[in-house]
Amino acid sequence: MTGLIHDDFLLTTDAGRKLYHEYAFGLPIVDYHNHLPPIDLAGNRRFDNLAQLWLEGDHYKWRAMRAAGVPETHCTGAADPYDKFVAFARTVPQTLRNPLYHWTHLELVRGFGIDLPLNRDTAKEVWEAANEQLEATDVRTLLDRFGVALLGTTDDPADGLEHHNLLTTSPGLLPDTVVVPTYRPDAALRVDDPAAFTAYLDKLAVTAGEACESYADFVEALRARHVSFGALGCRSSDHAFQSLPAVEPLDAAGASRVFNRLCNGSRPTPEEADGFRLGLLLEFGRWAHDAGWAQQLHLGALRNLHPRAMDHLGPDTGFDAIADDRQAPGLTAYLAALSRQGKLPKTVLYNLNPADNYLFMSIAQSFQGGHDAPPVPGKVQLGSGWWHLDQLEGMTWQLGAVSNLGLLPRFIGMLTDSRSFLSFARHEYFRRLLCELLGRDVEAGLAPPDWDLLGEVVRDICLRNAVRYFGFTLKGRWAGAAQ
Repeated sequence: MTGLIHDDFLLTTDAGRKLYHEYAFGLPIVDYHNHLPPIDLAGNRRFDNLAQLWLEGDHYKWRAMRAAGVPETHCTGAADPYDKFVAFARTVPQTLRNPLYHWTHLELVRGFGIDLPLNRDTAKEVWEAANEQLEATDVRTLLDRFGVALLGTTDDPADGLEHHNLLTTSPGLLPDTVVVPTYRPDAALRVDDPAAFTAYLDKLAVTAGEACESYADFVEALRARHVSFGALGCRSSDHAFQSLPAVEPLDAAGASRVFNRLCNGSRPTPEEADGFRLGLLLEFGRWAHDAGWAQQLHLGALRNLHPRAMDHLGPDTGFDAIADDRQAPGLTAYLAALSRQGKLPKTVLYNLNPADNYLFMSIAQSFQGGHDAPPVPGKVQLGSGWWHLDQLEGMTWQLGAVSNLGLLPRFIGMLTDSRSFLSFARHEYFRRLLCELLGRDVEAGLAPPDWDLLGEVVRDICLRNAVRYFGFTLKGRWAGAAQ
């Protein structure tokens, strides 16, 4: 395709090319945070056509299509799948300098071996070639093709985890890919809507086998699910906040009063709601510490901004933006409270506002070491460039903050945060960028041409650090890859 995706894509220096081809290339993918449906993994789903595989649930593509004037029927609506695909193909040339342009063509080449520029003229040829392959392609085939060694899905405590159970008890379903759940209790913290909260209590009670008639019952049900997640390989909890509330957490008595009022249909005050959430978040942090897990904090997203879209389409459909909240007060108070109790777990901080990169990284460095016994290398991390920042510029900024204020060789690397089985190409995108940055340093005399040193750094960031940090065990053909 006019030479865009080639062996040295993104690599402009001899040193960068050496690092990528000799050290990064061929490493398996550990995608420790994504939103892939466990039912598709356990059921080894097959896709009817390229639109179903490529456009279903992908709000990155929907945002671009809307900006290009594509009607909603062709994004999330009921238009014919081929018509949806053609609408996306017509949009792709307009994504120049948007990461979608690179991702689209990387996914075509790596997923199908299709080396064509996608546009209105090639849409029919790409559609037919990809669909012909999809007749013999399932989820397992795609995971093998991309070399995926581990997936960390995102799961609510009220989820039954039956698909994770099946994958655990039937390891032959995905012989080379470990799939673990991630404990994501956001719904337990949505106390602005009493009706939704009480409906969630009913669901949680059934799944946990625990009555949720009091605040103590509620906490015990959440804790029981935490234990169940751990038994299925979970090694992390995950929490999304616009910003952590800078308030005093409610004690058990105060939280019980709010809980009882919610059950009676009364909404708490904003300060009570924040205190309730923070009290539970501290519980989750302590549980993660005691279980040896990490916790992941996703901060800085303004969600569901378009009222009419929210009314018609619901949440998480691509109408989200970067927030500019003050992040330091609530975040530092939360980490300090856990540290004071000796219960601060390994913590990954994801910020969505690039203006906060140095803020987050300096906070992370302030909570390393201390009285940890034994000490945990890179215990508090600035996580990968996330969502609006998982592109060349955003990832470069993130790597710069990690390098300048911390220890780059301890960074746990890339994730997809995606619902797409083709998005694993983003790991290659990141690896090429990482090798290019280190290669430029070598060429500029800022780093030594010590390939043993640099090669180990590349392998650690691309694979081994995440396996060690979370405590994962790989299997099948990748069993010894992280050693």
